[in-house]
Amino acid sequence: MKTEQHIVFLTGAGMSAESGISTFRDSGGLWDGYDPNKVASIEGWYADKEMVQAFYNLRRRELETVEPNAGHRAIAALEAHYRVTVVTQNVDNLHERAGSTRVVHLHGELTKACNESKTQVVEIGTRAIEKDEKAADGSLLRPFIVWFGEAVPLIEKAAEIVSTADIVVIVGTSMQVYPAAGLINYAKADTPIYLIDPADVSVPSKVQIIKEKASAGMAKFVESLPLAYPPQK
Repeated sequence: MKTEQHIVFLTGAGMSAESGISTFRDSGGLWDGYDPNKVASIEGWYADKEMVQAFYNLRRRELETVEPNAGHRAIAALEAHYRVTVVTQNVDNLHERAGSTRVVHLHGELTKACNESKTQVVEIGTRAIEKDEKAADGSLLRPFIVWFGEAVPLIEKAAEIVSTADIVVIVGTSMQVYPAAGLINYAKADTPIYLIDPADVSVPSKVQIIKEKASAGMAKFVESLPLAYPPQK
C-alpha cells in the first residue's frame, strides 16, 4: 500500500558519517589538516586552484571506498510507501546509490564538474580532474561544489519542497549553516518535524528529537510511521 503523504528529509554530514565519509569535525579524517576556508570557499579556489583540485580529487577517491549505510537504505525504502524527497547538504552520491530517486543537492555534487561560470556541468564519476583540464568553453574545469561565498541556487526549490511536506525529518545536521538552516521555517505550521542526531542540537520545542546516529534513528522513525515495516539491513 502506498500513500501520497510527502516525507521530506533534510540531511547533512551525519547522514554519511557511518559510511566513512569524513566531516569537518573528524579527527584523522580527510578534512583533518585542511583549512575549510582554503579548500571549501570561492576565495580559496582563486588563491590556490591546484590545491583545491587535489583536495576534491581525494574526496572522489574516498567516495569509491564507501557504501550507503542502513540509514540511506531506510530512506530509499520508504519510497515504496510514501512520496519521499531528500534535500541534502552532502555532495556524495550515497542517497542515489541506496535507491533514492528524488534528491536535491544544495551544495553541489562531487561526481560532477563544471566550467568557471557553472553554466556547463558534466558527469565525471570518481575520476580526478587533471591539472589545467578545460571545460567546453575553455575555462578551467572545477568541482561542481557550492563553496562558502557562493550562492546556493537550489535553495528556493528546496524551500518549495519543504512547504509541501506532510512530515519533515532532519538527519545528521545541526541546521546551523544558512541558508539551509532556515528551511524548516517553510514547513506548514502543523507539519510534524523530527530530528535524528546523537548530539545535543538546539531546535524549536515542537521538533521531536530522536537522539541516535542516522541508521538507528531512521529505524526508530520508521517504526513510528503508520505504514511501519522493518527497515532494510
